[in-house]
Amino acid sequence: MTNAPTIDLGFAAQHDAPIAYMERTRRYYESLGYGAPYEWAHYADVPFRPLRAPLATCRIALITTAAPYQPGKGDQGPGAPYNSAAKFYTVYSGDSTQHHDLRISHIAIDRQHTTAEDSGAYFPLTALRQRASAGSIGPLAARFHGIPTNRSHRVTLGTDCPEIVARCQADGVDAAILVPNCPVCHQTVSLAARMLEDHGISTVVMGCAKDIVEHVGVPRFLFSDFPLGNAAGRPRDTASQTLTLDLALRVLESAPAPRTTVQSPVRWSGNPDWKLDYCNIERLAPEEIARRRTEFEIAKAQARRIREAAGVGRSVADDGVT
Repeated sequence: MTNAPTIDLGFAAQHDAPIAYMERTRRYYESLGYGAPYEWAHYADVPFRPLRAPLATCRIALITTAAPYQPGKGDQGPGAPYNSAAKFYTVYSGDSTQHHDLRISHIAIDRQHTTAEDSGAYFPLTALRQRASAGSIGPLAARFHGIPTNRSHRVTLGTDCPEIVARCQADGVDAAILVPNCPVCHQTVSLAARMLEDHGISTVVMGCAKDIVEHVGVPRFLFSDFPLGNAAGRPRDTASQTLTLDLALRVLESAPAPRTTVQSPVRWSGNPDWKLDYCNIERLAPEEIARRRTEFEIAKAQARRIREAAGVGRSVADDGVT
């Protein structure tokens, strides 16, 4: 190392790299006063099922972690704060031929840098219908499926993922596109993708939390370096959403082996400083940390009451807000 003047070599800023969500959230919750860090799912071996037919003939299902809008459950609109009342706790399905009002106000997207104003950025059902009509993919599955955001590995692997597999099998699905939003969502859909592949259904995950998806270990991953909540492209940017879905379909069709990751070339903006903010404890004042701790406890209590009222089981790991 020398003290020679820095020469401009055209390098990007050092922080202009994928956010380390596992480390960022670990430090964040430790600073809020919580104990042992969350243990993320992790596998060494990854299943891989090549497409059984050309993409233009494959029946494809869409799997989401977005929640159906629930009137009377508080603010769920664009820019809404975290709303635990709007969560769902069991797998649901919807008619793929119809319009659906899905929101992501219930999970920890990057609310500082995105607003969830455009469902096309996180729920690409309309775009998939267009691809099916154009013949670039086979028929869209009759139903799309929603999988809950659950911190409990036991519940996700023992209940939610098998239900997703059963519904996709019932629909005669050849392949599935899985689109997460928050950090734990990325773990959830990664576990679902693995189980689908184990049962003969090819998958691709479209996501924004690279470290989490690759830590779990999935067959195919289309990574967009965007704020959480925009895994299907930039909001109000049709070109971005088109390119993102087309890239995911190409990865689904042509990935040569498990753990294939392709990064979208689209940038969120010319300034990468947004990457410094998400759950970054070093950028929060002590009073802000205390305020967030209080809000976190309130949201945990509300989520617990809703879960108990719905008769949904819990484990120690279920109490986190995601």
